[in-house]
Amino acid sequence: MPTPEPTVATNLPEQLVRLTRRMQRAQKRHMTHLDIAFTPAQSRLLRIVGHCRDTPPRMADLAERLEVVPRAVTTLVDALEANGAVRRVPDPANRRVVRIELTDTGRSTLRALRSARRAAAEEILAPLTADQREVLGGLLSTLVDGPGERH
Repeated sequence: MPTPEPTVATNLPEQLVRLTRRMQRAQKRHMTHLDIAFTPAQSRLLRIVGHCRDTPPRMADLAERLEVVPRAVTTLVDALEANGAVRRVPDPANRRVVRIELTDTGRSTLRALRSARRAAAEEILAPLTADQREVLGGLLSTLVDGPGERH
């Protein structure tokens, strides 16, 4: 019995993975002007710290948001601290707690990462019309913001 032809639904998981990889490669190309290379996990940690405007996050907060063990966050923070992008600061209310904040270098790096991501997205979305982009944006919002866990 011949193998049935794959349908759009059966190809969708592979297409999503391929699109994610393509986006990461394009973003990396647009970041070549940076002196330091960031892993996707380091970039995500920088974005999370950058979103915490009022109070810098604790290491435990970062581990929860990244869905990793605290030791993995320590490794990420160590690398970003070595690059001058973040610094550890004591919590004013509890000196045993360490918080992570962006440095000026980290803020400029985060701006460069955002710019590279926008340029990569524009490159990938270039073949789509404005209407197609609108539809895609709506579909992605449904998937990202739909039922289930939200981050």
